[in-house]
Amino acid sequence: MEIQRRIFLGTLGAGALAASVDSHANAPATAIAGSAWDMSWTARVIGKHRAVFDSPQLSGGAGLFRAVTWKHQYAEVYGTAAEEMSGVLVLRAEGIWLAMNNAFWKDYKVGESQNFKHRDTGAFRTVNPIASAMSDAGSGSADVTIPGFAGSGGIVLACHLAFGSVMDLVKKTDKIAADEEAEKKAMTYLLPGVIMQPSGVFAALRAQEAGCGYILAS
Repeated sequence: MEIQRRIFLGTLGAGALAASVDSHANAPATAIAGSAWDMSWTARVIGKHRAVFDSPQLSGGAGLFRAVTWKHQYAEVYGTAAEEMSGVLVLRAEGIWLAMNNAFWKDYKVGESQNFKHRDTGAFRTVNPIASAMSDAGSGSADVTIPGFAGSGGIVLACHLAFGSVMDLVKKTDKIAADEEAEKKAMTYLLPGVIMQPSGVFAALRAQEAGCGYILAS
């Protein structure tokens, strides 16, 4: 009887522990008080259909194009309303340059530093291909811009680790010694709607915890 009792209590204890672990695993992560990182975007991932588009390459802004196409195709196939779609774009690694505005691309010669050229002319690009709609772009092209995507409910996250490359370019070009000063200046060129996160990996995984399906989009 004593042996059976011990087995029962041991099983009960293991079950309680498992339940405790499960409850913590299923609990949503919340930012600690005083955190410098803006995590309010997680409360906006509420659509019936959720996806995170991981963009570690420039790829001419293909990551954003795929995120916008996903929304349009769900509307076409299922008649899904825009508010039922929660799309998250993560700009990390080489894709971090897409978070910067056209003034930055021009002033700091991003196209040249990244060897990013026009496919047709072979000239170095002087503007971010998804910062604003091109003059010769067709109707609906405003969606395929960072501000347009963010303004229509999309979430755009940027990797702070990769942002170090942006800071390094500012330091080198402007001959700035202090990291803090370079970061402050670089941040003034960030496109509207872009939310900085500790890293792109953090952002992509946190979006998945919020229920997003993952796709490598660039």
